[in-house]
Amino acid sequence: MIMQVSLLVMLVQLVERIPAPPPPAKRGRGRPAFYSDRLFLKALVIMIVKHLHNLHTPYELLSVLQQPTPEMEALRLLLLEGDRFPSRRTWERRLQALPDKLPAQIACLGCHLVQLVAPWATCGRAVAADSTILRARGGVWHKKHREAGEIPHNSIDTEAGWTRSGWHGWVYGWKLHLMTVVADLWIPVAAHLTVANTDDGAEAERLIEEVGLPGGPGEVGYLLGDRQYNTPTLRETCAHTGWYLIASRQGWSKRRVHDDGREVRRIFHKLRSLSIENFNQHFKGIFGAHAQVPTRGLVATQRFALGAVFVYQLALLYRFEHGVRGSDLNVGLKAFLKAA
Repeated sequence: MIMQVSLLVMLVQLVERIPAPPPPAKRGRGRPAFYSDRLFLKALVIMIVKHLHNLHTPYELLSVLQQPTPEMEALRLLLLEGDRFPSRRTWERRLQALPDKLPAQIACLGCHLVQLVAPWATCGRAVAADSTILRARGGVWHKKHREAGEIPHNSIDTEAGWTRSGWHGWVYGWKLHLMTVVADLWIPVAAHLTVANTDDGAEAERLIEEVGLPGGPGEVGYLLGDRQYNTPTLRETCAHTGWYLIASRQGWSKRRVHDDGREVRRIFHKLRSLSIENFNQHFKGIFGAHAQVPTRGLVATQRFALGAVFVYQLALLYRFEHGVRGSDLNVGLKAFLKAA
């Protein structure tokens, strides 16, 4: 009987072939790392697909990898470097440090996907920015208790924050800041996760600095955003990059301003809604993020949310390499990842 390679193993193998962001100009202090970041990206793919989000993540991951199955045996071999397997302490340290490196890796892979898939071959070149709220695990920490320094019960994640959503009202949790291409398919090209009370406009400036899509003739022309992105500093950042910011204004519709550009703005805002807002719901449905996140603390939640974005990009790359094209790349991704 011929044993077939599992889908999860093929996704982990694909990590070996993706482009990596350039290393920092100056190496940090201490002994050079023996294991590459790519090894821990492979482990992250396993954690996201297998839903290994326990508070003691390294132990849960290692326990799963020790199971005597053909799939786990193949995965253990892929997690070797120089015939060595990381120690438990190494897993703890490097998984703790991984979220700081994920935004650059997501931006690098997003740029690679745009060049490979060519989503703008038949349409204009634009990207859309938005943030989506993720509810914190456990209870909520009310303002009166926070100011008094009281934690009513230990299920509260004290690192999360409050924000007010026009749709959901007041929510205690986190914000996933995303940037996607505006086309007939969804490709995330940049992502950050912060506490919920972070300013969207300021975070968008950081996303622009990381994303590897230049502006100018033949490149990205527009950044589409909601009214939270209509700030002078973000406009200045976009102008420096070569992008043109199109964002709604507070109270614009109430004043019923009629001018020659109104219908054009309406089209752009509809495009923004169809691209980024629909993607947010699509993404949260795939990774079960409509309910509370399965993690506690900023680092663990960044690893879960940004890891999910990375796995989403990896799934798009795998499906493209296996002949899927156009908007079909996004269709059936939840079933695809469950099959892994």
